[in-house]
Amino acid sequence: MIIDTLENLKNYESLNPLFKDVVEFIENNDLAALEEGKHYIKDKDLFVNITTAKGRTREAAVIETHNRMIDIQIPLDVAETFGYTAREDLPCAEYNEEKDITKLPGVIADSYVTCRPGMFALFFPQDGHAPCISENAEIRKAIFKVKA
Repeated sequence: MIIDTLENLKNYESLNPLFKDVVEFIENNDLAALEEGKHYIKDKDLFVNITTAKGRTREAAVIETHNRMIDIQIPLDVAETFGYTAREDLPCAEYNEEKDITKLPGVIADSYVTCRPGMFALFFPQDGHAPCISENAEIRKAIFKVKA
């Protein structure tokens, strides 16, 4: 897991060959002005989903993991808190191959971090994360899905 400001995202380009494309997309597009939905950048290997998610409490947030994709989550309008638990510390749960997700409802995260607009949270396959924790009713956000 990495938490940082968007201006520093370029410092992580060496971690994955597609991160450079993420940085270029952000530099050339106003994320807040994009229509809701998926925007494909490199077919299914790299896309961004612009969505408005319902804010949840820490207790209601659902921890998830992904096997094939890395998440770069960027709150666009309000602060968003993410729960975190290392995947190795999570109980076994059913993996949805088609959607590349394992969900663990009812599991409370070990720790929490808050991102404000202008920041990002980057989650690798080994990172269990519970997104959408917010006191606000809705969170408009960008979720980059990057092939691991």
